Amino acid sequence: MCVFDLDHTLVHTPLDLAAMALDMRALLETRRGPLPARPDRYRVGELIHWCQAHAPDVEKPLWEIALDHERRAMAIASLMPGAREAIEGARVAGFATAVWTNNAREISASALERFDLLSVLDLVVTRDEMRALKPDPDGWRVIAEHFGTHHDAVVVGDSWVDGVAAAAAGIAFVAYRAKQADLTRWNITPVAHLTDLAALSEWLHARVRGSK
Repeated sequence: MCVFDLDHTLVHTPLDLAAMALDMRALLETRRGPLPARPDRYRVGELIHWCQAHAPDVEKPLWEIALDHERRAMAIASLMPGAREAIEGARVAGFATAVWTNNAREISASALERFDLLSVLDLVVTRDEMRALKPDPDGWRVIAEHFGTHHDAVVVGDSWVDGVAAAAAGIAFVAYRAKQADLTRWNITPVAHLTDLAALSEWLHARVRGSK
């Protein structure tokens, strides 16, 4: 099983999650007052979690903000170099292929269709199918329920969020242009580092040969 992140892994977008979180926090604090102080910024998933626990009536407007950011970013998205080669190479190596993204299904499916990737993917898991966003590993539950148990699985992603989710699910993580400082901070040890997605195919073939 080869599972890909979407934003900044298969497709390049200007999606700014920090800006999205700031807009969501502003709305939440307008409705419910200041959030508890903390040294780090609130991330999108954390804001949703807080909202669900303390202000469930504000959750829908928060998701609308997220969707607006995603729509605008995906409207000018482009396909990452080597993305299709990576997916097709994984399939040739004998891996089922999936996308695991925090984006909405509406946004994800539209982008994958535009770049003609749906035909080479066996499954797309978005936030609409998950109980919690990455870095929570719940998306892997959806994937595992669909495919059953897989002895060899890897997650390919650009962010520490993908690495933490993979580790929590007990899956190997392949870092694609991930920031080393973030990997170190979150104690993530990838099984491979890639700067070229097209190189994934060769790496997966070598992994298969090594397991025989």
